Amino acid sequence: MVILFIILPLIIAGLLPLLGKVSKKVLPDFLANAVFALLLGYSFNFAWNASAGKTILSQVNLAGIPLGITLRLDALSLLMLFTIALVSLGVGIFSVNYINQEKYSSKPIYYSLLLLTVAGMNGIVLSNDLFGIYVFLEIAAIASYALAAYGLGKEELEGSFKYLMLSVVATSFILLGISMIFALTGTVELNGIASVLAYSKAIKIKYLIGICSALFIMGFGLKSAIVPFHSWMPDAYSKAPATLPAMSSGIMVKAAGLYVLIRLFYNVFGITPAVQTVLMYLGVISIVVGALLALGQNNLQRLLAYSSISQIGYMVVGFAIGTPLGFIGALFHMFNHGIFKSLLFLNSGSIENATGTRELDELGGLAKKMPVTAGTNIVASLATAGVPPLNGFWSKLIIIIALVQAKFYIFALIGILASVVTLWYFLIIQRRAFFGKLNETWKDVKEAPFWMSLSSIMLALICIILGIAFPWFIRLWIEPAANVLVAGIIR
Repeated sequence: MVILFIILPLIIAGLLPLLGKVSKKVLPDFLANAVFALLLGYSFNFAWNASAGKTILSQVNLAGIPLGITLRLDALSLLMLFTIALVSLGVGIFSVNYINQEKYSSKPIYYSLLLLTVAGMNGIVLSNDLFGIYVFLEIAAIASYALAAYGLGKEELEGSFKYLMLSVVATSFILLGISMIFALTGTVELNGIASVLAYSKAIKIKYLIGICSALFIMGFGLKSAIVPFHSWMPDAYSKAPATLPAMSSGIMVKAAGLYVLIRLFYNVFGITPAVQTVLMYLGVISIVVGALLALGQNNLQRLLAYSSISQIGYMVVGFAIGTPLGFIGALFHMFNHGIFKSLLFLNSGSIENATGTRELDELGGLAKKMPVTAGTNIVASLATAGVPPLNGFWSKLIIIIALVQAKFYIFALIGILASVVTLWYFLIIQRRAFFGKLNETWKDVKEAPFWMSLSSIMLALICIILGIAFPWFIRLWIEPAANVLVAGIIR
């Protein structure tokens, strides 16, 4: 039952505020993480079907009555579900200790919002129609606004408000695009839209689809924080609890933005050279702008936000190439980024939990007091920069090779140079936060609590293991997902 990916987190999200009256800590911790673990295991249940290229179309019924909602599970949506579940489990384990801080009041409400976010993201990647995508997009977005403001401090509320306002703009573009598509085709189902457009010869429709494409690039590009639609991310992430950017940067900006964008252009509208060119330049600009702006940041989470913008640029470039190798590199980097960037944001939460600050100029020498956090942070930093043999190296290398094969030599060079810049600013983080002389202010600082450290170790081990076993992972998970895009328009 594909619907379980959506229904299970929704049901537990609804029950947690009530069950929290019975147990405010242990029960919410257990239930939320049990759901994340079950979703992760359930995604494995479909892995072999997806690797065989099978697609499951599931009609949603209520007491035997069809609701007119269709869910599509193929290798591409399954890869996203697997990534969402894995990152969510890492965040959930980390939250067991992290949300015990005094400024975070209700753990049941927190987990309820986290589960709503997961349900919304799962719904986005499973929906077979544009209206369903919009509904689940809003579910995930509303929950994430609340998570961004969860500490209820002035900075959290300010960041959440900016996130909300710019998301409203994105939603307006998306809704306008959906309305135009429905007016043109008479349907919002993805395969129905694809069929109508495939057999339509009218020039007028092609021009209008071009306008819709522009609206979707702006709307979902804003959700993905692609430059120049990125301004909300640094403000929202620099002030939010560390678990929100770990979830959002790790998976939400991809599920709510990039996934939908590539699904529409490759499986519904059919990609055009003009759209490929636009995506290619937006991706390259994001790589460069994100990397350069990260260099000048003092707030750790703000720096990581700009780094995320740069890494998303690599994914956009990979998809824009439009070749099987480009798809493999982009999808592999999408998964890898979910792991190492979530780890980096969670480690920033460990630092804040121990010291009360995220400002790099106030830190120093923490490796002596927090060896687990420092060690896992090195792994994630090197993976993000693309240093072998970690997982980020292979996905970046595949994208660079795909660029060279497609004769985009200048863009390949830019990608390599941006990785050098990435390594530079992560070495700066390590030096300013963990190495050097211990700041006397932090002489009594201790390592992050057990569950926070366990989450960091788990994600760091995945970075290392995937760097070694990447051929197996690509064969089982990435290639089948890439084949969905290679196959083109769905029927």
